[in-house]
Amino acid sequence: MKGVEKTIRAALAAGAVSAVFCAAAWAQSADSLIDQVMVGDHRAPANKARDKYRHPKETLLFFGLRPEMTVVEISPSRGWYTEILAPVLRDAGQYYAAVAAVTEKTPDAVKKNDADYRAMLAAAPDLYGKVKLSVLTPGALQVAPPGSADMVLTFRNVHNWAKAGTVDAMFKAFHDALKSGGTLGVVEHRAKPDTSFEQQIETGYMTEAYVVETAQKAGFRLANKSEINSNPKDTKDYPGGVWTLPPTLRYGDQDRDKYLAIGESDRMTLKFTRP
Repeated sequence: MKGVEKTIRAALAAGAVSAVFCAAAWAQSADSLIDQVMVGDHRAPANKARDKYRHPKETLLFFGLRPEMTVVEISPSRGWYTEILAPVLRDAGQYYAAVAAVTEKTPDAVKKNDADYRAMLAAAPDLYGKVKLSVLTPGALQVAPPGSADMVLTFRNVHNWAKAGTVDAMFKAFHDALKSGGTLGVVEHRAKPDTSFEQQIETGYMTEAYVVETAQKAGFRLANKSEINSNPKDTKDYPGGVWTLPPTLRYGDQDRDKYLAIGESDRMTLKFTRP
């Protein structure tokens, strides 16, 4: 890994490297860095256990992550992807974590998640000391300085914004933050085609058509999509919606083995670009 980075720096200093070589070298660098970070002791064991469902390396490489990028993650919650993204971007790039504004009216569970996340960052300054927090303030959404980001990433959040009626404002904020040519990466629970909007909100599963239309309305172009995070075992017809499955397991021990055997939800993985 150090040899790859040293080679890249030397070539850049000499001014004798092509753009194609740079892109290939950074891709190799990202691949190696992600491998190292994923097995790091800083990652919670429970988070590592989710790798087989969430395929972080394959997902991030599909979106085109490179360690020199400025990347914004939306609503990192308990920091699952922060454990990977922040160390990968620490030395050559910049990682923004866009967190919800906390007020007196904020639910206690959200307050606790926010406090726990900030405590996680503070406890490991070598890993997270360069993380920048941007606060998602209603009515004045800004996830990063305008035109500053190479990539915006959101994992399993669209259903929450659709329910809250803020989805259009959120996608506009992503568009505003990205540079021209920048990437928006979306992973979301996938509903069956033609599922009604009301049913999508109730179950937490969104149709690909809804997500694509929402992104296009904000000015994005669908560049590619992947089945990296698909799960054909997911029948999407549970009494408690997507939260019936792990990791939430809404019904506790009731049919626990059945839902663990299914695994996490079937998910779309969509890559958009900002023209």
